[in-house]
Amino acid sequence: MCSFSCSSDLDFNQVNDLKIEPVVEGNFSYFDAPATAFVTSNGSERLWGYDDQDFDVFRDKYFNSYLQRADFYFAINNTINRAFSLSIVLFDGNDNPLTTIKINVPAYSGSTNIITRTEIFQNTRLDLLKSTRKMRFLVELEPGSGPALNQNSTGNLVLRSSATVYLAIQ
Repeated sequence: MCSFSCSSDLDFNQVNDLKIEPVVEGNFSYFDAPATAFVTSNGSERLWGYDDQDFDVFRDKYFNSYLQRADFYFAINNTINRAFSLSIVLFDGNDNPLTTIKINVPAYSGSTNIITRTEIFQNTRLDLLKSTRKMRFLVELEPGSGPALNQNSTGNLVLRSSATVYLAIQ
C-alpha cells in the first residue's frame, strides 16, 4: 500500500503583514438639564454651569499607538425658550486647555430644536486628543435671548454624544 501527499512550503512570515483595522463605537457623554437648573435658590438666573469629567482612555499606551482617528458626535436638544452656548474644553494632565469645541444652541420656538455636530480628530488634532486627561462641559445662558428663567420655567437642555474610534493594529 502506498500513500502520496502534496505539500508546499508554508510562509509563517505572512503573520508579520497582518493588519487589523477595527472601528469601535460607544456612548460618550450625556446630560439632561432642566430650565430650573439655570435658576438660583433666590430666583435669579444662573448664567452658566459646568461639569468636569475625567478622560483617561488615552492613558493606555497600546490604545494610543493603535488609534488612527476619532469622531465625536454631539446632539443637543433644547426645549427651553432661551439660547445657550456649549463649550467642550479638553485639558491636559496639568489642567491646561488643549482645544475647545463651541456649539451655539438657539432658543426653543415651538418646533424641533436639535443641533448636531461631528468633530473629527486625526493627525495633529489627534495628538491633542491623546494628551487629554479631562473634559469640561460648560453651558452658558445667552443673555437677552428670551424671557428670564424662574422656578416655573419649563423645558430641558439635553446633550447626547458618542464616539467612533478607528484603530490600526499591526
